[in-house]
Amino acid sequence: MSPILLAIVPTSGPTTGSNPVLLIGTGLTGATQVMFGGTPASSFTVDFDGAITAIAPPGTAGPVSVTVTTPSGTSNAATYTYQEAAPPTILALVPPIGLARGGLPVLIVGHGLTGATAVLFGTTPALNVTSLGDGAILAISPPGTGTVQVTVTTGAGTSNGATYTYL
Repeated sequence: MSPILLAIVPTSGPTTGSNPVLLIGTGLTGATQVMFGGTPASSFTVDFDGAITAIAPPGTAGPVSVTVTTPSGTSNAATYTYQEAAPPTILALVPPIGLARGGLPVLIVGHGLTGATAVLFGTTPALNVTSLGDGAILAISPPGTGTVQVTVTTGAGTSNGATYTYL
């Protein structure tokens, strides 16, 4: 009897892939392939006969059919939707002011900050950047003058600007 998929969790994820997806069903033991549309999962593990943990491959935005193949056949399809990742968002800078000589820690609070490739104070890169998770970055302010916009760039784009004033 062919495997049967009953559910997938989550039902959506980023176009970049690399996120775990739990496939729930029956007859999954001996799986030889997990497909997301026409692309095989980056990897997968049969947890037990009723569950597989698959790593979603990269894909284009929109729905795809997920199937599992075993020696007994190919399962019914479950729908997984790839979504474009949103650019990062800055909600606050703590503190929003600093010395012209720079060198002070600034906590950048927001969403989607994981994987920051650049933190800029105006056009000047931060001196040191430490990721504190998806919602926060600790950056050391570079020297500067006046009021500048602080931005964070990730693979999903560049954030809104948050105002930082040099004293």
